[in-house]
Amino acid sequence: MSENAMQERLESQPTRDALANGVPYFEHAPRVVFARPRPANASAHETASQDGLAREIARLFGWKFQPEGDDFGEYRHSHRPYYVPGDTLVDSPAQAGAAPPRIGGHGDLFGGMVPYPFVATKAITHALFDHDAQRPPGWSVEFGRRVQEAVLRGTTVFCVQDAHRAGAELLRHGPIRLKPVDGTAGRGQRLLKDMAALEAAIDECDSRALATQGLVLEEHLEKVATLSVGKVQIGSLISTYVGTQSLTTDNTGASVYGGSDLRLAHGDFEALLALALTDLEREAIRLARLYDEAAMSCYRGLYASRRNYDIAHGRDAAGTLKLGVLEQSWRPGGASMAEVLALEAFLQQPQLRSVRAFTHERYGEAANPPRNARLTYRGDDEKVGFITKCAGIYSYDDG
Repeated sequence: MSENAMQERLESQPTRDALANGVPYFEHAPRVVFARPRPANASAHETASQDGLAREIARLFGWKFQPEGDDFGEYRHSHRPYYVPGDTLVDSPAQAGAAPPRIGGHGDLFGGMVPYPFVATKAITHALFDHDAQRPPGWSVEFGRRVQEAVLRGTTVFCVQDAHRAGAELLRHGPIRLKPVDGTAGRGQRLLKDMAALEAAIDECDSRALATQGLVLEEHLEKVATLSVGKVQIGSLISTYVGTQSLTTDNTGASVYGGSDLRLAHGDFEALLALALTDLEREAIRLARLYDEAAMSCYRGLYASRRNYDIAHGRDAAGTLKLGVLEQSWRPGGASMAEVLALEAFLQQPQLRSVRAFTHERYGEAANPPRNARLTYRGDDEKVGFITKCAGIYSYDDG
C-alpha cells in the first residue's frame, strides 16, 4: 500500500472500527486518560507534549481525555483511569503520594513505575567503584554485574571520595564524561580530560544531592552516534523498534537532542529481528534486551509499558569501536509521539509488518515542521526559547 493511500485510510477511518474486525487490542471497560502527574516546574513545551500524547492515546482507543486535574466528573463510576505521566513514577514509602491511585500495573499507564527514585535515572547503568563504595538503600549490586557487557566503561558514585577514586581510575584510560543522573537532551554533561578538571567539577557538586541522587562518570567516545531501542505496549497492542537519534543546536548554541528516526515492528522483539536490519542494529537490540531483562529481574516492583534504551556507538581514546547502553527511559520521551502513531497504523492495518516514523525538535522561529507532520508544540517556551516539536510516519511495509 502506498504512503498516500495509507495516510488517507488513517485519516478517514475511525480507529475504534478495528474492534468490528475482531482485533483484540482493547479491553472493553471504558477509560479516562489523564496527563498527570506533571513534572516539577514543567515548561510550556513539556506540558504540551504530555497533553498531546495523552490526547492521542485517548483518541486512538476511543477513551475520554481529561485535560486538567484528577476529577473523573461524570465518569467516576463507569471508567477506569489511564495515566500518561510526565516522568517515571516511584512506588516507595519515601515517595508516598507521588504516584496516582489505582495503578495496578503497566496496563494502567504509558510509562513505568520503579521501587526507588534512583532506578528511574542514569544512576543504575553503572556499577559502584568497589564493595566499600557508598550506595543508597535498595541498590542492586547484581544488576551492575549483569549489565557489564552491555554498557560502556563507567562508575556511579554517591559521595565525593568515591568520585575522586573512580574518576582517577577512569582517566587512566582517557577522557571521561561527568553526567548528571537526571539530565535530558545531553544538557549538563561535562568533558573531563585530566585530574585538575575532575577535581574542579567534583568541588562544584552538592554533597547532599550527590548522596541521594548519585553522579555518573563514564568514558568519553569520539564520533558518537546514538541508537534507540524500545518497546511500547497499550493493552495487547505491542510495537518494538530500533533507530537513531539526531542532534541539533538549541537557542544557546549547545548541541542537544533533535529527534529520532525509528523502524517500528508490529509485535515483540522477535518481529523486529525478523526485519532486514544491519549487524549494528541487531547488536544494539541484543544489548538493550540484556539491560532490560537485568533491570526487570534485579529491581522488584519495576514495570513499564514504555521502555527506551539509548545506545552509544563511537571510538574510545585508543580508537576502538565501542557500543554500550547509556541510559534507560521508562517514561514518555522524545520519540513517544512517533511510537503512538505507529501503534495507530498497526491497529488500522494489522497486516503491516513495520513503519518508519520520526520526531523532530528544532529551535528558533525559522524552523518549520516537515510536510504532513503532526505538530506537538510551536512557540516561545520559557525554558528553552522558541521551539518546534512534531512527529510523523513516512513509510509503511506490509510485505
